Amino acid sequence: MRNLLKYAGIGLLVVGLAACDGKNDKTGSESGGASSSQSAQNVSLLDGKLSFTLPEGMSDKSDKLATQASNMHVYADDSQQRTIIVLVGDNSNQNLDVFAKRLENEQRNRDPQLQVISNKALTLSGHEAQELNTVISANNQTSWSSIILAKLDDKVITMQISLPADNQQQAQSEAQKVVDSIKLK
Repeated sequence: MRNLLKYAGIGLLVVGLAACDGKNDKTGSESGGASSSQSAQNVSLLDGKLSFTLPEGMSDKSDKLATQASNMHVYADDSQQRTIIVLVGDNSNQNLDVFAKRLENEQRNRDPQLQVISNKALTLSGHEAQELNTVISANNQTSWSSIILAKLDDKVITMQISLPADNQQQAQSEAQKVVDSIKLK
């Protein structure tokens, strides 16, 4: 369980740093530089037991932002302001709502102005899951964060979707599309 929290903390740190870097970069599609990695694509992890759809403009950055030993997969746009981080941790007897509350408390410790939008149970492909949605504000930038926790076989899966939230409804909608695309087997 400590490893899961450590990896989640690392993921939150990466996202927080990306949100606080002060950049206002344009994505490839805004600057007209579209490539084959810029279109929406399906991602399959854990031998096909976890799959989801990446939003347009995001691609696998795991080789640049994660290590093989960390069981962390990182997907981001070129500016690294839009990220999806997937952590695969050891199983735990704790309920997912306990994990989500702990992550919420960790985020609140780093950002006292954290806005918790929801912390709710959901079902993904028949599997119990927990979804924590927050808004983080720092350095005049606002980020939307959706964290999905699920247990799959003997693993705890943590997925964090972080998006700039200048337009909170748009960020929430884009994050929800990713959540809706998640399939667990």
